[in-house]
Amino acid sequence: MNKTGSSGPDISSSPRICLFSQRNLERLVSRCAEYEFEDLICEIDDAELLTPEPYRLFTVGQKIVNQLARHCSVAFVNPGVRKLRLHKSYDLFVVICQFPRDLLSLNAVEGWKQRCRTSICWLAEIWAGELNKLKGHLKILSKFDYVVIPSMGSAQPVKDIIGERCVYIPAGIDAIKFCPYPNPPLRSIDVYSMGRKSLVTHQVFLKMAEQRNIFYIYDTSENMKTLLPRDHRILIANIAKRSRYFIVNAPKINRQLETCGQSEISYRFFEGAASGAVMIGETRESEAFRKHFDWPDAVIHAPFDAPNIAEILDDLDSQPDRLAQIRRNNAVQSLLRHDWVYRWKAILDMVGLEPRPELFKREKRLKELAEIADKS
Repeated sequence: MNKTGSSGPDISSSPRICLFSQRNLERLVSRCAEYEFEDLICEIDDAELLTPEPYRLFTVGQKIVNQLARHCSVAFVNPGVRKLRLHKSYDLFVVICQFPRDLLSLNAVEGWKQRCRTSICWLAEIWAGELNKLKGHLKILSKFDYVVIPSMGSAQPVKDIIGERCVYIPAGIDAIKFCPYPNPPLRSIDVYSMGRKSLVTHQVFLKMAEQRNIFYIYDTSENMKTLLPRDHRILIANIAKRSRYFIVNAPKINRQLETCGQSEISYRFFEGAASGAVMIGETRESEAFRKHFDWPDAVIHAPFDAPNIAEILDDLDSQPDRLAQIRRNNAVQSLLRHDWVYRWKAILDMVGLEPRPELFKREKRLKELAEIADKS
């Protein structure tokens, strides 16, 4: 068990939050946004980070147990995580997972129900069309006092199964880390396309990079891992803050069989907006997007497969005033609405805990940066 916190916050010596993290079990860079949320909680609250270690055959064990959980209840089986026991009492036990399969790792922690007054699970990705395959996982979810799902289309179907304890809260971002203000760097990168991409659009960008010398940054491998999640998020933020255009699309846009057509907001939208880049892509029809990215030109529409993407960029480049306004709006709205601190505040309100002073200090800083950005 590791005590985590920064030297800045004025926190008590006795943590009131026990935060169960997957960071030693799952090292994919796609999970670093959740670890960013955990880091921020530790910075603004009295939190203790629980980081269990895997046994050598954890990956195999996890796969086997999760396959069983799709068909029967194996809610008490440990997939291969070293056991831990809580020896202190906490006001709140928080589990942040990316996928339902992560839930089984919780079986390695003994005493969390007895030692924690209230428990909450943040489950980042669960699709309504797959609930019939998650019998064992849903049984684990039912152990929590609250379940937070940042997918608007999944929250109600899960609530129908486990009850009113399930709520929707959107995902977020470390808006201060990604904010280009108060000293905006030169946007020397023309296009940043992270993660999943259209091969059609990608080929056009490659051609533009060769023939027109644009600076195009993209991934060349899948399932990348990192031992330094905080450093990885700093890297992503620094690249995004220096990018003119940031490619975004609905999650798993080219894997509709997995989502059954359900459209949500991926972390890309929060990252692109917070960095003040101009976001280009396809949002599909999403109630969540309309609610949380409701300002003008939040995303410039372009189909996932966009053979005319060069013409779209040329048209935008001919409107410098519009681009400047888009960048300001994206940064300001992110600072005022989408920082992780607002999500954590909503959770504290839900479970009946008072925020710590560091939370209010962060809110003040976010407003200060928003004023600077708005006047830039």
